[in-house]
Formats: sequence, C-alpha cells, structure tokens
Amino acid sequence: MYEISLMSQSDLKEAYEIEKTTNPTPWSKENFFSSFEVGHKSLACKYNKRIVGFIIFSHIKKESHLLSIAVEKDHQRSGAGSILLKTMINQSKVLGAKKIYLEVRSKNKVAINFYSKFKFIKDAIRTNYYSGDSPDDAVLMSLDI
Repeated sequence: MYEISLMSQSDLKEAYEIEKTTNPTPWSKENFFSSFEVGHKSLACKYNKRIVGFIIFSHIKKESHLLSIAVEKDHQRSGAGSILLKTMINQSKVLGAKKIYLEVRSKNKVAINFYSKFKFIKDAIRTNYYSGDSPDDAVLMSLDI
C-alpha cells in the first residue's frame, strides 16, 4: 500500500535518483535540492518505507503550478502517480488555489492522457520549450479546482 507524506530533506537524495531515471531531461541536482530550500511544496510516495515517487509544486495566491512528478518505472501504472496528483490537488484546494497549471512534453502522450483523466485541459503550446538531447514543445494544461 502506498503512503503519501511531506518530502523531508532526508528524502531528497532518493527522490532525485527517481528524477534522473525517469525524466529525459532531469533537473540538475542543484535545482532539485534548491527547490526544497526555496519553499516549493513536495510530497513523497512510499512503498514499504521506500520512496517510489514524488511530486513538486509551487503555490502562489490562488494558483498552484505542478513543477515535477515522477514514479520509478517498477511502480508506474500502479496508482502511485494518481495518489500523488490527487493529494497535490487536495493540498492546493486547502491552500486556496483555484487553478493548477503544468507543462508537459508534447510527445509524452502517456502523461497527457494521465492529466486528461483528472480533467486537465490543453490551453496552449510552447514551441521548443524543452531543449537538450530530447527537444520538444510543451503542452500547457490547467485544471480549475
């Protein structure tokens, strides 16, 4: 059974390993760790007390911005991502958010379908948003909550 908790500083190293193995252009270690230090909200999904996924988001006034979500490959499509996203949506509501925003790679059809199941809508395309070895456009999506 999955357990969701606030991510602690001691969880960051384990979560960053998931980031590196699941994201085609992962955040740098410095960006990942500083996200925690600047006050972004972050949740860990644990299975048998081991982190198998995480979500990072920012909250400003009436909006939340989903910055990163990842689940290790062995636990993908098992409900871990859904539990993380549902918890993030609920926390955003409690914080007073009325809308959640995110960007997702246009080629990542699995992720786009995942967000669509939660009623996120496609708002726009940002051309050449992702650079590096896997350049791609970003699909901007949002959810009214």
